Amino acid sequence: MPDRLMPDCQPKHRRPDIGYIPTPPHVVDALLTLALLTTDDVLYDLGCGDGRILITAAQRFGARGVGIDIDRDRVQESIHNAEAAGVAHLVQFYCQDLYTSDFQEATVVILYLLPHLNLKLRPQLFAQLQPGTRIISHDFDMGDWPPEKVLQIPIEADEIATLYAWTIPDHNDRSPTLK
Repeated sequence: MPDRLMPDCQPKHRRPDIGYIPTPPHVVDALLTLALLTTDDVLYDLGCGDGRILITAAQRFGARGVGIDIDRDRVQESIHNAEAAGVAHLVQFYCQDLYTSDFQEATVVILYLLPHLNLKLRPQLFAQLQPGTRIISHDFDMGDWPPEKVLQIPIEADEIATLYAWTIPDHNDRSPTLK
């Protein structure tokens, strides 16, 4: 993997595709439960923000994790947060463009991206991930790829978080539209 903080991490012509919105702790817990996370998993958080999902996964499940974010400040914050939480030996954070990143070692992938960004990423998910890899998306689906599970969690008075879960199918079981 490249250096954690690449000097050209956030080129002037490339801004983050989505603003940072922190995931509430109880939604992080639900996400990790829905992912059926174990100590054997390698969790990738694509657009990892402050690293809270990976840090929680390392603390609660002993899972290894990799966070990718294009925002240099968020990556620095994630590294600091992991060190403060005592899990820096289990998690790594990289300042990269998730659309050009290598995440093929993942057994679980977490997304909190807008719908058109999920769709833009979907071909890479199918190309890089092994059958059986679990994908969990916070609030946004994958278009015509129906989720296997949907979970709704109250956040505030009238706000709900929706979690979507998929599993990468065997290569022979993929419809042409899902590649």
